[in-house]
This record gives sequence, C-alpha cells and structure tokens, in this order.
Amino acid sequence: MALAETTDLKLGFEAPNFNLPDTVSGKNLGLNDVAGEKGTLVMFICNHCPYVVHVIHKLIELGGEYSTKGVGMVAISSNDAENYPDDGPGKMKDKAEELAFPFPYLYDETQEVAKSYDAACTPDFALFDENRRCVYRGRLDGSTPGNGVPVSGADLEEAIQRVIRKEPQSKIQHPSMGCNIKWK
Repeated sequence: MALAETTDLKLGFEAPNFNLPDTVSGKNLGLNDVAGEKGTLVMFICNHCPYVVHVIHKLIELGGEYSTKGVGMVAISSNDAENYPDDGPGKMKDKAEELAFPFPYLYDETQEVAKSYDAACTPDFALFDENRRCVYRGRLDGSTPGNGVPVSGADLEEAIQRVIRKEPQSKIQHPSMGCNIKWK
C-alpha cells in the first residue's frame, strides 16, 4: 500500500462526464443519472483499502441522508482488478449489496474516469455544486485508521451543507488521504 493524498487542483472545474457500469444493476450510468438537483458527490473508493473500510459506514450514512436533500452521490472504483481481485466488479456488487449502498457503485475498468477527475487515492472526494462546478476536494474528516480520532464526516458534511445552502466553501480544505489508486 502506498499512501497518497487528493491531488491539489484549482477548484471550479466542471465535472467530467462518464458512462460506467453499475455493479449492482448492471446498467451503465452517466453523470446525469447520478447528479443531484443541489449538488453531486463523486467518490473514488474500493473494497480493500483500509482507509475506505475505516469510513465506509459514514459514507453510507451520508448517502442515505443527503440523497433526500437533493445531493446525488456515486462511488467509483478504478483499481486494477486483475492485480487486486477484491476490487473487481463481482466483489464490488457483493459489497454494495451486503452494506446496502444508497448510491451506485460503478466500475472504471479503463481508469479513464479516475484520470479525468485527477483522482489519486481511495477515498478521493470531488463535490460539485448545482452547476457541476467543483467546490470541494477534501477529506471526510480527520480520522484515519489507527489515529484514535472518531469518524465524524465533519469536513465533508460541512461542505455538502454549504452546497445545499449555496454558501461559499471554506478556503481551508485538507486533502483526503488513503491508498493510491492501483493503476494498470
């Protein structure tokens, strides 16, 4: 495992479109299919990363809460499933069903979507406003595996609430950190 952080990008870029298979429904979904009226959260996660495992229940909780408030959420795994079989579509489907993901779990086999979002790690978050402009590229909260800080979701949840209220985001955005995306 190589530790990586969210790529530091200038905010305001438009959400790249995608067309990826949903591992649960088998249907291909694009940005229009998952976008929310007030905002959209694109999350790059995977099954095996200890950083994702550490926060997945909070992501599920946020997905359930904010999907009813106009914020669309989608999880995408871009890991090389040949070398990391736990991150393949079949195991992704199993995980999404086992944990009852309230958001689609898409597989980016070519890794082109991860590249278009400049995703670097799992988890990696990109939050977009109602105009599909990126307003947040930070962490869920200050908790990491083993640091003793409880998982709260405070940083990301504050950013989501600001999107809903159409308020400016904090100028201080701490990068997310986790395992690097497993590139081919």
